[in-house]
Amino acid sequence: MIEDSGRVQVIDKIIDGTITEENYHNKFFLRVGSRADRYENIDFSHTYFDHCYFRNCVFDSCNFNGCKFLNSNFSGSTFVGCDFTYATFQNTEVDEEILDTGCPGYDNLKLKFARTLRKNFQGLGDAESANKAIKIELDAKKSHLWKCWNSNESYYRKKYTGRNRFFAFFKWLRFKLEEFIWGNGESTVKLIRSGFLFWLIMTVIDVSFSGNFNEISSYWTSFVKMPQIFLSIEKPVGYTNLYLSIIFIIRIIAFGLFMSILLKRFNKR
Repeated sequence: MIEDSGRVQVIDKIIDGTITEENYHNKFFLRVGSRADRYENIDFSHTYFDHCYFRNCVFDSCNFNGCKFLNSNFSGSTFVGCDFTYATFQNTEVDEEILDTGCPGYDNLKLKFARTLRKNFQGLGDAESANKAIKIELDAKKSHLWKCWNSNESYYRKKYTGRNRFFAFFKWLRFKLEEFIWGNGESTVKLIRSGFLFWLIMTVIDVSFSGNFNEISSYWTSFVKMPQIFLSIEKPVGYTNLYLSIIFIIRIIAFGLFMSILLKRFNKR
């Protein structure tokens, strides 16, 4: 059976003044305006905000559970103690401070909240806010994946059992590996660190091929010539084709990861 949702439309209205303890649950706000007003303990749950203008407003302890913000402007507005569980944003102007005060408490919900804001900021071309959102998203995802296989919390143990818990471990392991190598696409420093560690590994392997483990000079000689070998400028006779192929593959992957970070950082995302 299909029933009417009971959603009430509020169209082309202006709000003026302070509103407290009101119920605006399951409304559809279309072209509703408000400027420098205060909202306290308002239930906006499951309400749609479309082409709305709430500039420099204060939302204190308001419920935005399941809300959708579409093509709206909340610039300069502050949110204190508000609930944004399952809220989504699309093409909506909102200050990045909402990431500091509006994140849900549970990691999986925080992950979704940061993700929808990241996409929103990317769509607006706000690269700085998008970078902040993705850091929160990655932190929440790391914590969430860890809890999926290791936490004793009832939610995770009920949802992730048996095989699902086993696969969750490998998802977490992959995330940690990518975080170590290149910060999940967000850290040039970590990628450089990984390159340096590979440089050291190549040095030790080169000493095993043509040097002396007991001579420091052998390590230094190998260390200095590793960049030429990594870039295929020099091809030592003693190296096997398999090892040279591995170096080639790692070089291609490393340059691909580096270019990916550059595109993320210097484009408008």
